Amino acid sequence: MGTAMTKPETKKSGVGGKSSSAPAVKQDDNGSLEVGCPDPSPCCKAKVMRQTSKESLLHRRHAECEVYDDGTNTFFWRAHTLTVLFILTCALVYITLLEETPRDTAYNTKRGIVASILVFLCFGVTQAKDGPFTRPHPAYWRFWLCVSVVYELFLIFILFQTVHDGRQFMKYIDPKLGVPLPERDYGGNCLIYDPGNTSDPFHNVWDKMDGFVPAHFLGWYIKTLMIRDWWMCMIISVMFEFLEYSLEHQLPNFSECWWDHWIMDVLLCNSFGIYCGMKTLGWLSMKPYQWQGLWNIPTYKDKIKRIAFQFTPYSWVKFEWRPASSLRRWLAVLGIIFMFLLAELNTFYLKFVLWMPPEHYLVLLRLVYFVNVGGVAMREIYDFMDDPKFHKKLGQQAWLVSAITVTEFLIVVKYDPKTIMLPIPFFVMQCWFLGIFLIFIWTLWRFFIRDITLRYKETRRRRQEVRADLDRPVGDGSTAAPSGRSKLNGSSETLRQRKS
Repeated sequence: MGTAMTKPETKKSGVGGKSSSAPAVKQDDNGSLEVGCPDPSPCCKAKVMRQTSKESLLHRRHAECEVYDDGTNTFFWRAHTLTVLFILTCALVYITLLEETPRDTAYNTKRGIVASILVFLCFGVTQAKDGPFTRPHPAYWRFWLCVSVVYELFLIFILFQTVHDGRQFMKYIDPKLGVPLPERDYGGNCLIYDPGNTSDPFHNVWDKMDGFVPAHFLGWYIKTLMIRDWWMCMIISVMFEFLEYSLEHQLPNFSECWWDHWIMDVLLCNSFGIYCGMKTLGWLSMKPYQWQGLWNIPTYKDKIKRIAFQFTPYSWVKFEWRPASSLRRWLAVLGIIFMFLLAELNTFYLKFVLWMPPEHYLVLLRLVYFVNVGGVAMREIYDFMDDPKFHKKLGQQAWLVSAITVTEFLIVVKYDPKTIMLPIPFFVMQCWFLGIFLIFIWTLWRFFIRDITLRYKETRRRRQEVRADLDRPVGDGSTAAPSGRSKLNGSSETLRQRKS
């Protein structure tokens, strides 16, 4: 598996070629490529559209940085499909011929399921389709793609069980599970300075300083690297705090003090994580991406530096979401924000309905999973939005992450519908209806009323220009009389040329 990319070069076909049917390519003032076609045939127009799509994609992909890769095909980058197949076969032969099968049915069932998952992961790591990321290794991202498939299948299995059987099935993973657990309430006494406690008047602040404080910072640092936009991150951060306010009657875990919501979470942890993430994004966008084979580097210091840079992106693409540019992008950005908030809520609701404590390793593994697949999914969504002619379908990791998020929510709805259907307070409903109504009104004005108004003004301006041209005096001082054909259609000589 060699290094996948080399230093990009623009195609020379069609630029200064001698063939009259080849589309001509020229460069405008902005540096973008403009393709012209002297032959107005449908075939030539199709070639122009394909050429324009490829050149625009190439220009967008390498607008931030030029990538240099010496193309060194080392042992690390080769595809070891036969090696993996040989090792897997030897392991199965050993289990079949040399190992005695235990008489424990439950143990054999667990081991058989784990072995099936491992065989599927071996197949996916060596044979699955590559995603948009290549560092630190394409096999790493193929591994997480297969984990997504396994996790979605597990969720589907849980979804098809009864509530009792699904919760008791968790005992097969950890015998400590399957027991209802109390939720911790972060509300209660919200005094920052409690004069009644003379020994420690700031005990309320120290009680809130648990493991979730660094988790908030680290989580929003990673989310910023995924989304790559300051405004979207801040909107999602503030919206989630509003969701906690709105749903604290359902989960006691959402009940927090006002200063815990806005000072500790939004202003300190989330904002500082977003700030550090944006600084990292700025460094990645300015970093020169020069990839050289490890054995071609002379000094050990540079070798260690090259190994460390292996865990940085291969190249860098800046995300420009531009939600107000079109209705399609606006709806896509709203959908991304909605799915992010739904995935955040699933974290709290899943452990509530499946009786998992917050510090359990399964909760941590789920967060680690989303950290590894979220960046790939966001890149695939952005490519699908930014260049739909080239990316004609949604990426595989983005599709799986969306399906997993929806399946998790359906499990929550099935396992505890009473909690989900608890009535929301009236004043909270009023606030949400007002926000949704304002978004709807702005969408209607921006993409429908405003566009119709601009088209009407442009049409009226053109009509006024036509009248001014008709009323303009000719050589003898008389005005030009209309000849039955509008000036918009051109002169009679132009019409004859069009007909010919």
